[in-house]
Amino acid sequence: MITLYGKANSRTSRNLWALEELGIPYKHVPSDYLKGDTKTPEYLRINPAAKLPALTDGDVVMTESLGMNLYIAHTYGAGKLWPDDKAARAKCIQWTLWAATELEALAVGRLIELQYKKEHERDPKVIAALAERTKAPINTLNTALQRSAYLAGPSFTIADLNVATVAEYLARTNFDFSAWPAVNKWLPECLNRPANQKVIAMKVAA
Repeated sequence: MITLYGKANSRTSRNLWALEELGIPYKHVPSDYLKGDTKTPEYLRINPAAKLPALTDGDVVMTESLGMNLYIAHTYGAGKLWPDDKAARAKCIQWTLWAATELEALAVGRLIELQYKKEHERDPKVIAALAERTKAPINTLNTALQRSAYLAGPSFTIADLNVATVAEYLARTNFDFSAWPAVNKWLPECLNRPANQKVIAMKVAA
């Protein structure tokens, strides 16, 4: 059984969403680095970098939340989050790496400026530059979603989940998606799925 380490109100939410989509049993350990949970000898054996999230599954030990989701989908989500079609599986890998390399730094940068800094500390030039640079990857995403309802084909997969968890940072900071109608339709549909709503409830309860 998978044991998942990390608070729901963190990148761990991505993994909780994947697990809830599949309805498989798992153990959630809401570890918190602010409380020193990542510096214990037990946790350092799981992740010597002392970062969260992480998972164990028998003799499997993993870090990196998006990669962990690929493992969860590949191992437990055949025909669901992990498509049967080879080309669709390739898209799941492609879009996961795209989320990590093309979108996340921009989305996190915006989150830091608009949510984690006090208003007088925010830099309008940085915010404007991030918004401008975000247009290119959102154009790419919109083009893909004009071709099919979801990123790997007609059904929701781990590709959509992984990209949506990153794009959610933009939605959280009121990024205007109106110029990209396919993304504007797809993202709320993903985020409103019952499994993700359950994770959002976990965040509120934490």
